[in-house]
Amino acid sequence: MALVVDIFECLSDNYGYLLHDPATGATAAIDAPQEGPIREALARTGWTLTDIFITHHHHDHTDAILPLKMDFDAKVTGPRAEQGRIEGLDHLVGGGDTIKLGNADIQVFNTPGHTLGHIVYFNPDDKQLFSADALFSLGCGRMFEGTPGPMWAGLAALRELPDDTLVYCGHEYSAANARFALSIDPLNTLLKARSDEIAHQRANGNFTVPAKLGEEKITNPFLRADEPAMAKLMHMEGATPDEVFAAIRKAKDNF
Repeated sequence: MALVVDIFECLSDNYGYLLHDPATGATAAIDAPQEGPIREALARTGWTLTDIFITHHHHDHTDAILPLKMDFDAKVTGPRAEQGRIEGLDHLVGGGDTIKLGNADIQVFNTPGHTLGHIVYFNPDDKQLFSADALFSLGCGRMFEGTPGPMWAGLAALRELPDDTLVYCGHEYSAANARFALSIDPLNTLLKARSDEIAHQRANGNFTVPAKLGEEKITNPFLRADEPAMAKLMHMEGATPDEVFAAIRKAKDNF
């Protein structure tokens, strides 16, 4: 039986997610950005929180851990590499590990860069990727702690997932990311179409997630750093993918 995802807004631009196994009733919050919206989502769905899956230490992904853990006796899983920076962790994981939600196996990937210990969660049976601040719709997270090489390697690993993978990212940045992507790749017809779709979704108050990974592979400049065409667009013919990725990230930081 497929896992069910409930999407809701938190804080100013965070996405909140509940991941639910109908067969067992197990329910995980993907990160814990804000207590109130998570409680409201649980009440609306009628689900009971059993788990919290944390991706990284930033407060807008961790602030609600302790009250939710106390009230629901939820098990908190999070990045081994950031255990000293996140209160309330019960189970430590890293890339290559597999955890359970009810009957489902959830795979963990290392995606360093936004923070050094950032991880993401992937449900291979239903092809659901919870990418937090590593990979956004048409973008990626700012490189606050890491370096270009490992961050690019983490994103390149995610790119190997199936095209029909659904990407549930941590923030609603799609419109801004589309504007930047078009600024460096203006002739990409699929990117133009995606930008128009995003504008329509936001104008109607709709979420822009989940994104389709297959489309991300063609339209997201950060997933294309090893393509000669992207190096040419960045006027960096012959540069390594790490170098091209770093240049794209710097351009976005200054956009």
